[in-house]
Amino acid sequence: MGADIQVRKIAGALGAEISGVDLGRGMDEATRQAVRQALLDHLVIFFRDQDLSPDQFLAFARAMGRPVEYPFVKGLAGYPEIIEVLKREHETVNFGGIWHSDTTYLEEPPMGSILLAREVPPYGGDTLFANQYLAYETLSPGMRRMLDGLVGISTSAKADVSKTREDRLKDNAAPDARQSYEAEHPAVRTHPETGRKALFVNVAHTARFKDMTEAESQPLLRFLHEHQVRPEFTCRFAWQRHSIAFWDNRAAQHNPINDYHGHRRLMHRITLAGDRPR
Repeated sequence: MGADIQVRKIAGALGAEISGVDLGRGMDEATRQAVRQALLDHLVIFFRDQDLSPDQFLAFARAMGRPVEYPFVKGLAGYPEIIEVLKREHETVNFGGIWHSDTTYLEEPPMGSILLAREVPPYGGDTLFANQYLAYETLSPGMRRMLDGLVGISTSAKADVSKTREDRLKDNAAPDARQSYEAEHPAVRTHPETGRKALFVNVAHTARFKDMTEAESQPLLRFLHEHQVRPEFTCRFAWQRHSIAFWDNRAAQHNPINDYHGHRRLMHRITLAGDRPR
């Protein structure tokens, strides 16, 4: 581990705050490996007091994975991989404001996302995270056996119904952009780095199971959606200016809490390329 790095858990289920590293100065290989291992161990990691320029933010992201452009939202001028996550004072709907794994309606959902706080409200705007290893492992043996054979159908059309700002923004895409995306993924995926199984359905995007109707799928999905975000599977992060959260989208869900109406909140986000869930 890097000489000065400290990793402190913030909850029993997942989440750790990392101190003793100045990301703006870059990381040596030992530090990079320690940070990457902390992500695998804790599913979401947090840093405080990281006042990064866009170039420094991108350098950190590149040390962790391969930044990719977000399919629906235009990036910053000169930095297409960095998007703004903004809620203005007069708005009442926030960006991605529901429990979800990012863009599971893509064939290769992202490995993870890194969020850097630029402006925060005087209160509220925390983000919740939920451990999907625990969500799977605490199910009965019979339920696990059944889910191991199911495939979930994720669609961006369902996100429209849930009115997440993230997905409504795709309506502002180029005229030739696809109106909706759909992908098939196993209901339980095996993490490509840890080998552990994680529940991989989510209320924002999973519409049904393959070879089943939505009506047939809903009772089971409703149970899973409630189960996978039980309080004991979660942690909660209170943002400060220049804080960073970096989560593993393959085994964690997140939910930004929309409780700061009348105040502005601006984050910068970089998405890292993932693989096809298996």
